[in-house]
Amino acid sequence: MSQVHAMSDDQVNEVFQFPIYYVLLSKEAPMSNHLSRSEALEKAKEIQIKADEEFAIEKSKLVRQETSSIDSTYEKKFKQAAMSQQITRSTVANKTRLRILSSRQELLDDLFDQARGRLGEGTKDKKRYEEVVRNLILEGAYALNEDKIQVRARKADYDLVKKASEAAAKEYKQNVKKDVQIDIDEANPQPEGSAGGISIIGGAGKIDINNTFDERLKLLETEALPNIRTTLFGENQNRKFHD
Repeated sequence: MSQVHAMSDDQVNEVFQFPIYYVLLSKEAPMSNHLSRSEALEKAKEIQIKADEEFAIEKSKLVRQETSSIDSTYEKKFKQAAMSQQITRSTVANKTRLRILSSRQELLDDLFDQARGRLGEGTKDKKRYEEVVRNLILEGAYALNEDKIQVRARKADYDLVKKASEAAAKEYKQNVKKDVQIDIDEANPQPEGSAGGISIIGGAGKIDINNTFDERLKLLETEALPNIRTTLFGENQNRKFHD
């Protein structure tokens, strides 16, 4: 049986010096290099494709996020701007409305002040004033429906009021079919500074129907004010209910 012995250094050198070794080496080495380069290029291409895909995905994700953020920010700013504009518009409208209301109230106050200043003119025409007093006395007599009533007036009007009381008592009897005694309460006259008119006292002095010109004007300021506003300024378009 043959035995295998290790090659000496000289033998190894001889083998490497044999031409066939160089032939094999020259044929196989380039093929090996070619395969390694091709695989590397293919691998690099796969890596590049995968990297491009991941980049595209990440880019698309970032774009969506930024777009969503921009849209959200814009929507928020738009809502804030719209709200601010609405508040400004409402504030301006309210201020304008208040200015209009204030101007109208000033006009009404001035109107009633002028009327108050001219109340005394109603007593200058004595005949007409006597007729007014008669109607005021009748109004109180009908409301009280008593057999005896008193009238309070200015001392300067006593003579006129006496004539008006007699005429009122006569008309009252014609309409109600019963007598009424009307006396002037000289113990409690109306202030001389009053504009005119009378008060009718009944119920044993407990009921006082104030029919002075000053009081009638006060009633007019409250009760007739809606009609006066409508006459001066027209119907309120924002008012839903009417008396």
